[in-house]
Amino acid sequence: MPWHVYIIKCSDSKLYTGITNELERRIKAHNSGNGGRFTKYRTPVELVLTEKVRTRPQALKREAAIKRLTREQKLELISK
Repeated sequence: MPWHVYIIKCSDSKLYTGITNELERRIKAHNSGNGGRFTKYRTPVELVLTEKVRTRPQALKREAAIKRLTREQKLELISK
């Protein structure tokens, strides 16, 4: 099963980056307020980027790289 690195845009325009192997379920969890502390009160969220990778270690590495980007760099990545 492929892993997904994703970025969601919260209702307050903040960006959240995460990983999952069940993307649809994870986005539903974020929108129901059960996806994590950061997104709990920032619903609804909108999926703005997803990248497929083969393994969890690859997903974690890519997630960490994205989290090191500035907001402007993340917005540029999303717009590609």
